[in-house]
Amino acid sequence: MATTEPIATNNGGIRVTHDEEKGLQRTTTGVTMSPELFEKLYLSPKVPHVGDYNRRFANPTALGFVGFVISTFTFSMILMGWGGAEGFAPVVGIFFFVGPLLLTFAMVFEWVMGNFFPMMVMGLFSVFWASFGFLQLPTLQLGAAYASTADPTGLGSPKYNAVIALYLIVWGFALFTFFIFTCKINTVFAAIFLLVSTACWVLSAAYWKVSTGDFEAAGKLQKGGGALLFVVAMLGWYMCFIIMAGEMRITLNLPVGDLTRFWPNTDVELTTQDPHRD
Repeated sequence: MATTEPIATNNGGIRVTHDEEKGLQRTTTGVTMSPELFEKLYLSPKVPHVGDYNRRFANPTALGFVGFVISTFTFSMILMGWGGAEGFAPVVGIFFFVGPLLLTFAMVFEWVMGNFFPMMVMGLFSVFWASFGFLQLPTLQLGAAYASTADPTGLGSPKYNAVIALYLIVWGFALFTFFIFTCKINTVFAAIFLLVSTACWVLSAAYWKVSTGDFEAAGKLQKGGGALLFVVAMLGWYMCFIIMAGEMRITLNLPVGDLTRFWPNTDVELTTQDPHRD
């Protein structure tokens, strides 16, 4: 049976075949991908790396997204009180296993593969879920220092809730810092960080309201923060689906709002960027 090959071109004496739909280039030495496809799959600008780990290991980015999105969806729906849901004790596993476990695995392999920004993102969300999870464990008695006769657990203490409010404010600024750098990647990723930063500040305001005894306003702010996180989770699923489709070589042209075209090309050797190098 006769076979046909993709259209071949010659680039500097090297035989190259193109697969435009997948964004891949097959050469006599292996398979390379365009900077645009690399950014979409790894959520990081394509820069020169030592070694070939991106070819030897599977892309871990989608794994981290799965852990993040499942945890965020669950967290957000409980915050909004869907179906009368209240409290995180039944699903405390999202704070220690689903979220942090998958994110930590992804972080380690992003580090191995030399993907700096995804490594930072996975590590950031991993410790966020783990640290926030400790607040949901009554056995730790974290509010004991604020306990009183009227509030034996101390969890309703103004001081206790003010401390958590400050904690979430700091997280909001940390996430907003990451948002600045996502503006070099794509619009969907940037929107995730902008919304999750805002959600942290809204939830911080909810804890402030609890500390002042304004429980009605606190409830509204809690639902508002949950709604923002629900949108974040939807965007996360969208990015995860795109990454998995790309890795499975399913031809989809779903938009992510590429922002790399507004920045200088990073797919060059670092030595060529140093104007002082001889």
